[in-house]
Amino acid sequence: MATAAMSPERALRALADAAPRPYWLDDPARPRPHPALVGAVHCDLLVVGGGYGGLWTALLAKERDPDREVVLVEAHEAGWAASGRNGGFCAASLTHGLGNGLARWPDELPELERLGRRNLDAIEAAIARYAIDCDFERTGEIDVATAPHQVQELRRTAAQAAELGLGEHVLLDRDEVRAEVDSPTFLAGLWDRTGVAMLHPAKLAWGLKRACAEAGVRIFEHTPAERPTRAGAGLEVRTPYGRVRTRHLALATNAFPALVRRVRPYVVPVYDHALMTEPLTDDQLAAIGWKRRQGLSDSANHFHYFRMTTDRRILWGGYDIVYRYGGGVRAEYDHRPATYRTLAQHFFRCFPQLEDVRFSHAWGGAIDTCSRFSAFFGTAHGGRTAYALGYTGLGVGATRFGAEVTLDLLGGEHSERTRLEMVRRKPLPFPPEPVRWAGIGITQWSMTRADANGGRRNLWLRAMDRLGLGFDS
Repeated sequence: MATAAMSPERALRALADAAPRPYWLDDPARPRPHPALVGAVHCDLLVVGGGYGGLWTALLAKERDPDREVVLVEAHEAGWAASGRNGGFCAASLTHGLGNGLARWPDELPELERLGRRNLDAIEAAIARYAIDCDFERTGEIDVATAPHQVQELRRTAAQAAELGLGEHVLLDRDEVRAEVDSPTFLAGLWDRTGVAMLHPAKLAWGLKRACAEAGVRIFEHTPAERPTRAGAGLEVRTPYGRVRTRHLALATNAFPALVRRVRPYVVPVYDHALMTEPLTDDQLAAIGWKRRQGLSDSANHFHYFRMTTDRRILWGGYDIVYRYGGGVRAEYDHRPATYRTLAQHFFRCFPQLEDVRFSHAWGGAIDTCSRFSAFFGTAHGGRTAYALGYTGLGVGATRFGAEVTLDLLGGEHSERTRLEMVRRKPLPFPPEPVRWAGIGITQWSMTRADANGGRRNLWLRAMDRLGLGFDS
């Protein structure tokens, strides 16, 4: 059964009817866009970007000061880009996991973990307060080992979590992890029981947009913004049919080119892809268990992430990390059939019990990757502009924290957030082309070799580790 299920022909047949669009956005509940900006408007705060980062910034700005005039502009529709295409993993971690946090901010990690847990609690509270129907389930996430060396890595992470007092991390042996979700590839697991929630990502964005509008934020969609210029004591941002004059500007453009040019070398857009299955039958669900609906990811450098939706579909994504020369973000990059074929084959290798399952949707999108794998922050225009960028695939939860930092920076506040080294220091920038493209290619090759060689990192990866440079999704 497993051999037939893993065949390339079987994977191709399973993809035959997959719609080339994000499952989350393919929903009759998708709201109508707000009209584009026409004419001139004035405000206290202009937010550029209608993903999670921009929506949280606008909403929290109104929560802090209901009388503040806030305008949000979005080049397409709110939630259209990464916020409507991701896996729906809403994590407490602000540092892309314990390992990355310990490597970069060991002294601050207990505080960063505390702030991250508090941030996730605040997201859950806001979803309830604003009645956002986004299928929020705090089921946690299991990191699974599929190779022997990964078992040892999970044990080290479990020990680190225990030292930090994170008692909700539970190490599972082979039988225990397969009792939660049954795959013949699973050798062990580390279950963070409360630090990750599953949700419908597009519905979260749509709910935040509604909450912003009800709070008095003026939202203009299909309104791309141009580079800001000084205008008296404030700034002016032009759009195709109008302009906005503002006292303060918050940039939440993520994978798209930053309106502050000096920030652009810190972010590269990489493309991630995902598949969604049709709903599982009772027999198919029973064959794999998965009763508690946790999110899962494996522990390889080229990793997969997967989760169950409320209508019993499996989202299966990750593995390939695709960088295009020059770092462009274009609609034609969203789809990559070669990656879909690879993902489908890996799906059936993980779950040979599901040999009759077909995929209903296949899609991709850009992620804003920076060299330290977690958000960085800064200001421009004499403190009138602030930004939070570089979430590297962990923005569903961390963008709310980034919005808090952005507002603190614009207000000149010395808060527990702005005192953090993570906030005060930037990552190393990526080099210009063609060095960037070549370096990313060598790193990708080296990561693949490490996965195949028991996790052993070659000279190139060890050098990148020493320099603090990384590449991930």
